[in-house]
Amino acid sequence: MSDVTLSDCASQLQVLSEQSRLEVVRLLLGGPSHVKALQEAIGIEQSLLSHHLRVLRDAGVVESERDGKSVLYRLSPDLESRRRGHVIDFGCCRLTFDD
Repeated sequence: MSDVTLSDCASQLQVLSEQSRLEVVRLLLGGPSHVKALQEAIGIEQSLLSHHLRVLRDAGVVESERDGKSVLYRLSPDLESRRRGHVIDFGCCRLTFDD
């Protein structure tokens, strides 16, 4: 196992255990996306998506930046550094997304 503790791994996996948050991560594997595009792809209300994005942001899974009147989301640099294609290595386990 790398320098990631089981506790760190469990914390990130707990954040990803919710289906909508896991779907956001899967979508962002394809590159940065605006909130509106994420909302349309996932099909949930904007307020609920905002909640899930805040949880992901607070956990260091995603980051956001203003893009005009919209907000652009992307995977965090830390998560990107542990990613190989559609696989994210958490140190204790690997999460694989189908293409």
